[in-house]
Order: sequence, then C-alpha cells, then structure tokens
Amino acid sequence: MLTLLSLLGTLGSPSLAGAISAACGLYIILMMALMCVIIYSRQRKKAYILFSVAAIFIMTYEAMNLYSAGGGQMQLQGIVWKNALEAFAFVLINAAVFQLYRKLKLMEKWVLLLLAALLILPVMAWTLGLLPTWISPVKLVGFTLFYRVLVLILSLLFITPRIGQPKKFMAGLFTYLLWLGFLWLRNDIPEEADGSNTILWMSFLPLLYYTTLFVILFERIVELLQRIYRSSITDGLTGLYNRKYFSGRLRRYMDQGIRVSVIFCDIDNFKKLNDTQGHARADEVLKQVAQIMEDELDEIGLTGRYGGEELVAMVVDRRAKVALVAERIRERVAEESIVTISVGHSTVKKEMNPDELVKQADQAMYISKTTGKNKVTAYKAAEVKQNRAARAQ
Repeated sequence: MLTLLSLLGTLGSPSLAGAISAACGLYIILMMALMCVIIYSRQRKKAYILFSVAAIFIMTYEAMNLYSAGGGQMQLQGIVWKNALEAFAFVLINAAVFQLYRKLKLMEKWVLLLLAALLILPVMAWTLGLLPTWISPVKLVGFTLFYRVLVLILSLLFITPRIGQPKKFMAGLFTYLLWLGFLWLRNDIPEEADGSNTILWMSFLPLLYYTTLFVILFERIVELLQRIYRSSITDGLTGLYNRKYFSGRLRRYMDQGIRVSVIFCDIDNFKKLNDTQGHARADEVLKQVAQIMEDELDEIGLTGRYGGEELVAMVVDRRAKVALVAERIRERVAEESIVTISVGHSTVKKEMNPDELVKQADQAMYISKTTGKNKVTAYKAAEVKQNRAARAQ
C-alpha cells in the first residue's frame, strides 16, 4: 500500500488514486452485501437487511466516484445526490451496527426516520426547484457534510456504549471523521484534480472505514454462529453438553483407543426439593452442581446433562484418578450446596461400547442411591449382581 501511494505521489495522479480507492471500496462493500444476504437467508436478522440496503447506496456512491475519476463529467445535481446517498448510507450503517447487538425500540425507529427525512426532504425539494435560489448546490453538499458529522456524534454517544465492539466502532468513526474533514477542506464542487500527496493519502480513508465495518460485521457473525452452535450441543439450563453431544464425544474417544472413565451423578431427593421449594430453587441447585462438576473436570475431561437431575462426566486424562475426581465432586456438592449426590463410575474395558460404559456407571450410581445416598461407588460386576439379587428378594 505504501509503495502504491508513493508511486501515485510521484506520478501526481490523484484521479488514479480515487479510481483505485473507489474500485476497492466497491469490492469490499460488495463482499459485505453478499455476506449479509447469505447470513440473512439462514438467520433472519433485520441488521443484515440494513447492511445490504446501505451497501447498495455506498456502491452507487463509489460507482459515481469511479465515473468521475475516469474523466466523466458529473452534473451538479448528480454530485448533490451522490453526497446525499453516502450520508443516508452512513445513517443505515450505524443503525445496522446497533441492530447487530440490540433491537431498535419504537423511539429509536422514529429517530431513524426523522434523520432520514431531515436529509432526503431538502435534497428532493432542491431537485424539484422548491427551495430558494440562494440555496446553491455547494450549500447542499455542505449540509450533507454537516449532517454526517451530526450522525457521527449521535452514533458516538448512543451506539458505542451499547455494542460489543466499541473500540473498533470508534476507530471507524474517527477514520470517517478524518474523511469528512478532508471533503470539507477540499470542497467537492467542482471535483478538480489536485496533485498533492494529501489528496492521495486521504482518498484511501474510505477504504479504512469500509474495512473496519467489514471486520465488525464479520466478527459479530462469527460470534452469533458460535453461539448458535454452542446452543445446539449444550443444555440450556446448566450449560453442560447435552446427551447427544456427550455420547458422540464419548464414542469418538473410545474409537481412538483412549482410556475413558465415566462418572454418573444423581441429585438425592431432587423431586422433594422441587415440591417443597419450587422449580426455580431446584434449577439453581442443579446449575450449582453442574458448575462444580465443570470445575473438577476442567482440563481432564468434559461434563454433560444426561436427563433430569442426572449429570455425567468423562475423564480422559490418564493421570487423573476417576475415584478421586468423583469423591471431590461429591464432597464439594455436600459442602457447597443444600443437596447431596449419589455417584457411580466405571472405566472402559476391552470390547466395550459407549452405551455399556455409561450403563455400568449408572448401575454403580444406583448402588450408591440404594445403600444410603451421598456416596461414591465404583462399578464391580459382582456387587451389581448382588444388588440385583437383593432387589429381587
């Protein structure tokens, strides 16, 4: 980029710099528009519509710039509308960034409509010859510049504190402000060539602004997609992996020949807690137990919700001793919450499938549940048979 700018400065060709800037701007905005259309087809979010509409206006603006940079003669009316389109696109872009994080409330929609009317109505009135003759095209272009500064200030004050990427957004606004300052000093009517290095440098400010917008949009889309994926594999209440994902990961580890142990936990007297203290309190306790399990399995395995008050975990770290991990979970739950848990665990053996491993841990947990609760039991085939026989009698 620096080499290109130095070359342009040597040649004294600001029109060439403008053409390159406009062409690159068209490409960046086109990519943004295509991204928004694709994402909107999968995730119906109004922010993508605003981005797409704003992109159409910006592409029109940059196409006009490209035409002028190529030697085309633009009429005064075209220059006024070009600036009005860019100003209106700036309003839509800021509204779109806001909607990436929050829904527009009724009052905010009215403010948006008011801003649009404040810009479009004077330009349309001038086009139709309804304004006094002393309001020249130069004054209208100056008005669009002042209008953009007003929108920029409002965006800085009201949008920046309410979105997730405030620093990038502020950097974009600062770049845009420099660009507006350049346009104000240059005076966009008429568009005459000036061979100064300042124009060569400033003509690339829109690219920096568009790039910032692209990064903000891209990072937010990635964040939303990650959230959607995360919600598809986790339990909405506890945040633990759901049964389907947990079982799939367990199968994958076992297929790889990794020595896996499964811990099966069941909260004691959970139904009674639901009946006496309500579902809200029971949910809090369930989340508390889930958090304890996540803490203890951090870096040695993963946890999941198997169903109801049944929580599971798998230990994949060979250095970790499953019996000690299970006991720490039981102890912490008893000490830090108002409930206790019955725990069972089992370790994979040869020619064992994932369902059998979970079933063994479940059977061991049942022994803990039926022999006093609040205890940990390792799976032993003989003990399971004895327990079955006792129940049969």
